[in-house]
Formats: sequence, C-alpha cells, structure tokens
Amino acid sequence: MTPRPSALQRKIVEHLWESSRTLRELANEATAIEKAARAIVASLRRGGKLLAFGNGGSAADAQHLTAELSGRFEKDRRGLPAVALTTNASAVTAIANDYSYDQIFSRQLQGLARRGDVVVAISTSGDSRNVLEGVKEAQKAGAVVIAWTGKGGGKLKRTADICVDVPAQRTSHIQEGHLALLHTLCAIVEDELFPATPKARGRR
Repeated sequence: MTPRPSALQRKIVEHLWESSRTLRELANEATAIEKAARAIVASLRRGGKLLAFGNGGSAADAQHLTAELSGRFEKDRRGLPAVALTTNASAVTAIANDYSYDQIFSRQLQGLARRGDVVVAISTSGDSRNVLEGVKEAQKAGAVVIAWTGKGGGKLKRTADICVDVPAQRTSHIQEGHLALLHTLCAIVEDELFPATPKARGRR
C-alpha cells in the first residue's frame, strides 16, 4: 500500500505545480517577449548598451541578466555592454543619503542612459517608486524601456515601452517567471548576434 503524502509533501507539490503553471502561462506573453528580445538585439547591434535595475530579488535578477550578457550565457563570444545599476554600493548609498532612495536609479541614468540604449526595469508589483523614477529618466534620454512585472503590471506597465507581465500574484512565482524570461532573452540575444558561434562546454 502506497503511503499517503504528508502535509508538508502536499505543500511542496502544490508550490511546484503553481510555479510550473505560472511558467506555462508565461508563454502567453510570447509577443511581448519577442518585442523585448528584438529591442535588445537591435540596441546592441547599433552599439547601444543595456542597463538593468530593481529592488531586492529584482536587483539580483538585474545583476544575473547583465552577468550573462557581459560574461557569457551558453556561447563563448565577445562580452556585451550590460550594466546593473544595483552593484555600486557607494553610488546607491550616496544618492539615497544625499537625495532620496527614490532617486538611486534615476540619478545614475542621468549620467549613463543614451538614445539607443535599452533599459530593463524590474518590479514584481510594477509600482516601486524608485523604478518608476528611473523609467522617467531613461525615457527622457531616449532609451527604450522594457519592464518585467507581475500582478497585472501596475504603473510600470502603463509607462514602459514594452512590458512582460508574469501572470502570477505571489512574488515568489513572479520572480521564478522573471528567471525563465531572463534565460529566454539571453538565449535569443546570443543566437541572433552570434549565430555561427557554437555552444560553450562546461566550466560552470
């Protein structure tokens, strides 16, 4: 007789099934993901750069995205110009102290964003004030803004040029969707920019 799953096992299964459902439903955002991929590829082909930012787990996603592009994802190819605005602790804390936390991204974008660049703004709620302020500054500079959101997209969905809204309410599942989105975009960027370069072997 097969033993009945414990309450904890049922909770584990429920969480994983909900996560997998979010990823399957994220496929419905294929049109927006394609637009995002094309915008990133076009910018990098023209000599533009990618700037990414967010808070907390979204900051980690920004760093993960730019690491895969400036380093490598699956192919040994030249590094791409990609910068996360969350990694310079001195800049972030100085701006927060001298101005306000709401400006930690917008102040950096004043100096870094240029027409033709792509900015990836990440917020699971779509309503993070400092992310929205960063978007305003990026658009003033003429950069294309790609938003990664969830929970319907919030204010960010209404202001970004392109928005991928993960169809989930739980922050953890939205972040899991963002990770899948990140890897999908990196794969497309490498295939489009370096079609003849073979996949790298191991080492990670």
